[in-house]
Parts: sequence; C-alpha cells; structure tokens
Amino acid sequence: MTKFNTLAVAAGIGLAGFAGQAMADPICGMNTGEAATGAPVIVGGIHGNAAPGDFSASTDAAKAYFDCVNANGGINGRPIDYRVENDQWNPEAAAQAAAKLVDDAGAVALVGNGSFMEMAVNAQTYVDKGIMVMASACAISECHETPNIVSTNQGPLPSNLGATQYAQEELGATNVACIALNIPNNGPWSCKESIGLMEARGGSGSMALLNPGAPDVNSALLEAISTGADTILLNLPAGLAIAVLKAAEEQDLREAYNWIAPTPLYDLSVPAALGEYWDGAVYVNAELAPFSVNGPDAQNFLKVMDAHANPDDPRDTFAQSGYLSASYFVKRMLEMDPADLDDRAKVTDAIRSISGYTSDLMCGPYYVGDADFHMPNHAGYMTKIVDGGYEIVRECYEFDSAYFEPHLAIEKELGLR
Repeated sequence: MTKFNTLAVAAGIGLAGFAGQAMADPICGMNTGEAATGAPVIVGGIHGNAAPGDFSASTDAAKAYFDCVNANGGINGRPIDYRVENDQWNPEAAAQAAAKLVDDAGAVALVGNGSFMEMAVNAQTYVDKGIMVMASACAISECHETPNIVSTNQGPLPSNLGATQYAQEELGATNVACIALNIPNNGPWSCKESIGLMEARGGSGSMALLNPGAPDVNSALLEAISTGADTILLNLPAGLAIAVLKAAEEQDLREAYNWIAPTPLYDLSVPAALGEYWDGAVYVNAELAPFSVNGPDAQNFLKVMDAHANPDDPRDTFAQSGYLSASYFVKRMLEMDPADLDDRAKVTDAIRSISGYTSDLMCGPYYVGDADFHMPNHAGYMTKIVDGGYEIVRECYEFDSAYFEPHLAIEKELGLR
C-alpha cells in the first residue's frame, strides 16, 4: 500500500472517498485547462534532505501545485519554472543553493522552503538581495524573526505552545519537561516559550536537550523524569519522538505522565509505529487542519497531489504547507501585470502586501506585511492518537503567549482582528 493510501485509511476517510476526489480535476490558478506557453517565471525552492530528516514534502507539494497551474493557463499565460535545491543540512551547500537560485537563475521569489540549515545561513542574504521567501517548513528562529521569510507552517514554538496550553487547561499539567534537540535556534528557543507559559500560569517547566549528532533518548527521558515533571513535551522530529516513546514503553510509563507533542508527530504513519500501547495516551498539536476536517482546500490539496505529485510523495502537514504557500503566491501574482513578473522588487512588494488570505487548512488569516518578523499561523487544533488515527479533541484555538503580542498588533493594524 502506498503512503497515500495508508493516509486515507488512517484518516478514516476510506479509499473510495479518495478515489472519488481523485476523479475530479483539481482547481489551480486560472483553471483554464490549457497549458501556459508564455515566457517562464523563475521561482526557486530549497529543502533539507539528509540527517536529521527529510523536509522535501514542502517543495514536492509546491511543485505539484505549480505543475497544475502550468497546465491551467499559468500566471496569466506565463508558466512557472520552479527550480528546487537540496541543502543536505550543510551550511556550505545551503549558501550555494541560495546563490544558484537567487543570483545565477534570477528567481523572483522562493516558495516552499523547508530546512533547519538554509534559513539560518541565508536569512540575511534574502534581505540583502531583496527577495521574499514564502516558506512551508520553518523550524528555527531565523525563519520567523527576519523580514524576508514568511511561512504557512507554524514551526515548533507555536505548536509547542498549543500543546502545552492544552495540557495545562485540560490535562491538569503543572510541570512540563520539554525534550528537544540542543540546537539553540530550534530546541531551546521553542522550549523556552512553553516553559514561560507554564510559569505565567503558576506552573513550572524545564528542558532535557539531546545532542543532535548522537541523540541518547534514554538519557533525555531520564533527565526529564528527574525534574519531577507530570507532563512530557516531545519537541522532536517524529523519528526521535517515537524513539522516546518506545523507551518510555519499556519502562511502562504511559500512565505516569501526560504525553504531548507538536506537529511533527501528526504523521499518519505514527500511530501504527507506536502500536496499541500508546492508543489514547498521546496528544498532538496540528498546525494545519487535520485530514479528517476535509474542507474544500484540503480536498483540492489531495487532488493536486494525486494528479501532479509522485504516489509516494508525503501527504502530510509540510506538504499541506507547501500547497498553501504555492497557492497564495500564485493568487497574488495573478493580480499583477504579467510584464512585471520578472521584476524581483515588484514581486517582493506584492508579496509583502498580502493580507487576509484564508483557507480551511489554516485556523486564521494569512498575511505578510512589511515587518522584521512573520508568524501568521499561531492557532491550531489539538488531536489525540486513537484507534490507529487522530481524534480532534479541540478545534481551532489561539495560542496564549506574550511572544505573539507584536504579531497581534500588526494583525490589528491590517484589520484582521
């Protein structure tokens, strides 16, 4: 069974439901049904695919959407020439990828980016070159605290906050131990805000940090337990989070703690990987709409992937984010004069003017604005692993943190609140 079909079964929709969706044509861009034949618009994308993980789902989905747009009139007749680079989680390769796309190819924007590495290495380059990145798999502070990168995904800080807030409000959490990678702009940066939330509400929190080069999950779990925590926050890529839970299972710790996690554990292969022991005991925050919500954009995303992506390309949160970033980019570009699409400065200005775009995949409006920071997605769902899938236990809710105060102020200025 392909990953696509496994997703259908795990989501509880059924293969017949997906087959029915697949028979209908996806809606993309101008939706003319005719291939674009004009001069191409060059757009880039960078992902990381090597240890510690594969973030290519975001650019895979962006490419699928762009291919669909090109088959449906392009951007007012102009096809998108989408060029993707893999930074291999290597700083030198990340810098070379940006130079190849921004300097050599002359891309007018980057869309679908997802990587720990390239955003840290290239954030200032994007500012210096005046190019906007509509990212889809942000996981570090530089992705959210820079003027030229904006993402449809949340990244670990909001998703951890959402999980922690739910645990404090609904599970009785008073002391949270955040297990994370010891990457300063990833693990400590995002754990800190969840600890701050607990402290602001009269509780406490701590961090147990893993060496990313040689992660010892047993030691991290023991360290978390030693803090006296009643709640374990698995702020980790899915593979490492599963490894921690397996270590906890060996010690029969299921009932001893609340087990919560951000979006990386919202992967429909995870419940089977964890097995029956963890059924009903793991709570996972979802940055975008869970697949069971199945709204119009959620359905169109699957149709686009079925028609234009490889069968084994992931249909996960990062892929949803890639689809959203690409669709929002195209929506804004369709409002421009086609002759201006080669002018990077005009494209950058157009992206910065995006405000109030909505989708059933996101709980709130998407916007960019001219600011030194961007995090439009800071509300989500809470789910629980049940019967081999995910049950929604809380619908769209705002995450509570002083971190979001500047973002909320901008949203108010834009008339989005």
